Amino acid sequence: MDTAVKYKMISKIISSNDEGVLNSVKSILKIEDEPDFWDELSMNDRAAIDEGLNQLNKGQSVSHESVREDIKNRFNF
Repeated sequence: MDTAVKYKMISKIISSNDEGVLNSVKSILKIEDEPDFWDELSMNDRAAIDEGLNQLNKGQSVSHESVREDIKNRFNF
């Protein structure tokens, strides 16, 4: 098959919003849905990540360099 035709097919797939067409292509190509890692996390893990993101959004963070310096001083490295 001509490469140009393949690119046209890819372009049509990318621009398509037709779930039926996209599911058919997925089925033909035997593409399996991969589970989203978020769905596999425990509620405690999700809450901890959300809390960390909220802290980052509020500017409540510590730089990598300051953590390295703290560890260096604390453990005499």
